Amino acid sequence: MKVISAIVLMLCSLMAGCASPLRASVDTTKYDTMSCVELNVSMGTVASEISQTAIARGKVAHANIPTWVWGGQRVASTVAARESAKIERLQRQQAAIAAARSRKC
Repeated sequence: MKVISAIVLMLCSLMAGCASPLRASVDTTKYDTMSCVELNVSMGTVASEISQTAIARGKVAHANIPTWVWGGQRVASTVAARESAKIERLQRQQAAIAAARSRKC
């Protein structure tokens, strides 16, 4: 039962993730207008999102998917790749916030 619920979770996240723009670029101009306090809050929020995404990626990567589930490994690798791309995007966003914070504060 636990395996089936993990598979359902992966499939749902795969379907829900298709609509999100993972390849979106980071808009650095919005960070130039923020105050130091807002930049610090944004930095903390992004760091928290990176941690949560990394935990989710680890759970998917270490999921024990039985061999009788057709396409299960492919789904797991796709979800892990999507989570990795999200982490990379968040790291670029964090770097942009850090650069704006170093210029301003």
